[in-house]
Amino acid sequence: MRVAVIGTGTMGAGMAASILLAGHDVSVWNRTAERTTDLVNSGARGSTDPADCVRDADVVVTMLYDEAATADAADAFLPAVRDGAVWMQSATVGPAGAVRLADLAGRHGVATLDAPVLGTKAPAEQGKLTALISGPESLLDTVRPVVEAIAVKTVSAGTEPGAASALKLACNAMVATLTAATAQSVAIARHLGVDPALFLGALDGGPIGAPYTQLKGTAMIEREFAPSFGVDGVVKDLDLMIDATDATDADGRNTGAGRLLGAVRSAFADASERGHGSDDMASVIDAFTPPA
Repeated sequence: MRVAVIGTGTMGAGMAASILLAGHDVSVWNRTAERTTDLVNSGARGSTDPADCVRDADVVVTMLYDEAATADAADAFLPAVRDGAVWMQSATVGPAGAVRLADLAGRHGVATLDAPVLGTKAPAEQGKLTALISGPESLLDTVRPVVEAIAVKTVSAGTEPGAASALKLACNAMVATLTAATAQSVAIARHLGVDPALFLGALDGGPIGAPYTQLKGTAMIEREFAPSFGVDGVVKDLDLMIDATDATDADGRNTGAGRLLGAVRSAFADASERGHGSDDMASVIDAFTPPA
């Protein structure tokens, strides 16, 4: 298939590489052109602009930072999408954002699927993401070869635009909260004079000693913060969650489904303010340490 990938940051680059490895023809575009160099060297076609990237593509995949960046690129590429092509919108934009982008595609007569993914840098590079899909079932056969190239699991969230993006927020709420909770426990162990590795060892093999807890906890202890999911991206996603679940009482407290999100967001925002905005979310550990 001919596949256009718009946005080749941490996730998009890995997805494009997996699509290439599956034998498809891939064209790529990124606002910072240097981020497409490795993909071009691996056989992708570099594009001068989004419209050039999508020309002749069967499937267009967007993996940009947020709704604004996606809409900006879409304004440029939608008029150039060929008849019969499908736009897989994979950025985390929230359910309302997904609906707005689907409406934008509709105004140009372009079929679209709400298609965010679960996973980070390594699974993207290995084709081992989980794809969350919602939209017309008739479009799934068109994109199936692309989905199979990037994902080992597909979860159908229904036919409505925004449903998959809603599911993505629920999943990312767990990711953010579990990471912050792990950081809190590592910090408590240190504060009480206990080796935090003993905390991970005590949980290991038990029902709450999840592989993710071990992975992020170890990264926190060893201060390995090479980005798989950056702190600023977590804050952006938490803002989407808070907007989508807002139910405040007279004192301004969120009393709805997302009542923990404010505290979790505060921790990641503090980590960003301490210079970790581009670092992996494991660096939230520093939000649980008094400033020097």
